[in-house]
Amino acid sequence: MNANDTCKMVNIYLYTRYERFWHWLQSALIIILLATGFETNGVYTLFGFKNAFDVHNFIGITWLIAFAFFVFWIFTTGEWRQYLPTTKKMLLVVRYYLYGIFRGDPHPVPKRKDAKHNPLQRLVYLSLAAFLLPVQMLSGLLYWSYNSWSAWGLGWMSLNVVAAVHLAGGFAILSFLIVHLYMITTGHSLGAHTRAMICGWEEVEAREGIEEWEIKSRAKNPV
Repeated sequence: MNANDTCKMVNIYLYTRYERFWHWLQSALIIILLATGFETNGVYTLFGFKNAFDVHNFIGITWLIAFAFFVFWIFTTGEWRQYLPTTKKMLLVVRYYLYGIFRGDPHPVPKRKDAKHNPLQRLVYLSLAAFLLPVQMLSGLLYWSYNSWSAWGLGWMSLNVVAAVHLAGGFAILSFLIVHLYMITTGHSLGAHTRAMICGWEEVEAREGIEEWEIKSRAKNPV
């Protein structure tokens, strides 16, 4: 892509209503869970321990149910292919975010409907969806059901270990949230990515077609 291509933009419908609904719902749930979770660990006092505890448990169950619907959606719509990891252009993307973006270089992997996530995003989002979030939900569920461990044959487990895993997961999610808030400002304009997640449309760099590696999984597994 040459320098002139950076001026050519095309407006595409990138995110469906459900994707936008899920994004904002999960954002709200995670922020509430972080706020109440850190309070129950004594970091600060905001809602009061009992209120924070009750809200945290309720929102946690809500998040678990919402996540189950999300998993169902990505597999029934074929959107799971958006998260298939690849190393193609990974170094170019890393180099872009390290210093290319500050020089005004074009993104090495512009978004497309069939390839919404670049290689780095695919790896991060897959790690979140397949590991961090399930571990956080499972540890939270175990923490919540501690009084039933003996009846379930889980008396050998350590509450301290489960609590430590859950707290560490909370800090990991908070770290991701901070980085994510920064990354949404790195579009061609300050609010481009946020606008896309509100209305579904985003302006991306014009480019002929999608490279083979970006559509390979779709061609092999048509929806």
